[in-house]
Amino acid sequence: MPTVTILPHTELCPQGKILENIPTGTRLCDVLLENHIDIEHACECSCACTTCHVIIRQGFDSLNPATEREEDMLDQAWGLEAQSRLSCQSILGTEDITIEIPRYSINHARE
Repeated sequence: MPTVTILPHTELCPQGKILENIPTGTRLCDVLLENHIDIEHACECSCACTTCHVIIRQGFDSLNPATEREEDMLDQAWGLEAQSRLSCQSILGTEDITIEIPRYSINHARE
């Protein structure tokens, strides 16, 4: 069961957080929300927006592959990087991951 490390985010998770023993096969967005990290998810996890965009800093290859639809949506994400994923489409594998939640999304600027 992997560990999910969330890097500090000034508003959503100021101290950062380590979530241990997360079941393999769990959707990353659900993990965040269930642990009181209120990441935006304007489309209710239907892969129709980019508000739940995260950057996988470690463990990217442990996640399920991105679909073509997710990749098309990610093209619209603010701050897109090679390791960007939509947390609503990212299913945890067996390896630990480290994520960064971008400060901005196309839906809302966090200041």
